[in-house]
Amino acid sequence: MDVAPERAYTIIIGTDSMIYDKRHADFVTAVVVHRVGNGGTYFWRRVDFHHYYTLRDRMLQEVLTSLQTAQELLLILRAMDLPHFDFEIHVDIGENGETRSMIQEVTGMVRAYNFAVKTKPESYAASKVADRHT
Repeated sequence: MDVAPERAYTIIIGTDSMIYDKRHADFVTAVVVHRVGNGGTYFWRRVDFHHYYTLRDRMLQEVLTSLQTAQELLLILRAMDLPHFDFEIHVDIGENGETRSMIQEVTGMVRAYNFAVKTKPESYAASKVADRHT
């Protein structure tokens, strides 16, 4: 993807997970580079974590993984000569699912790191892009 300095960019990070083998979870983090009004691209990575027994533990690990990725990526991006970009964290939690009771907790975690946060149905980096690779 070529950089066009006159365009607006948003970098979005989201993580989704899938339980397998009763105790292991497969976590996929997506980094979406959205050139506003002109498409974008994404990158992803998969990590296997062990010993996840509850949905709450998995959701918190998803958010922590996204936050860690965001912090690492920002260090790299700030050292480069790039056009201005906005930054968002997308969490795989919404008003209609089992995780609705965690919305305040999770969004508070993300905002504490000074990132904008989106939940379902607007959190496509987690609920669509990362989910595609779990």
